[in-house]
Amino acid sequence: MTKYIFKNAATHLPEDCRPTGAVLTALGDKWTVAILGNLSKGRTRFSELENRIEGISQRMLTLTLRSLERDGLVARFVTPTIPPRVDYELTPRGQGLMEPLFLLHLWATDNMPAITESRRQFDAEETQSA
Repeated sequence: MTKYIFKNAATHLPEDCRPTGAVLTALGDKWTVAILGNLSKGRTRFSELENRIEGISQRMLTLTLRSLERDGLVARFVTPTIPPRVDYELTPRGQGLMEPLFLLHLWATDNMPAITESRRQFDAEETQSA
């Protein structure tokens, strides 16, 4: 039952919360934060990103980079060599995201043990009452 609470949540958010909801949705997938973190170190080749991010497929890396490029967070640079060299870099907008993203990372790291315990307790109570 609870897994359906947030279905189509963006359409149900108050107007002033929608930009935040949209950004969190865009950043909330499995790979986006890892890609942004890697690009925060500077311009990086596609193949380097693929090697650095364990478990990401070439297709998922391509799709995520395109999404980040569409949002104006990442810029793509192609050098016409054989084979073509493709590099990615954070745009000024992407660079501006790194500080709040880092603060979110710190908060998550500090609070994840307590969140995990709260979930465990909640699930145990749900099991007992069922």
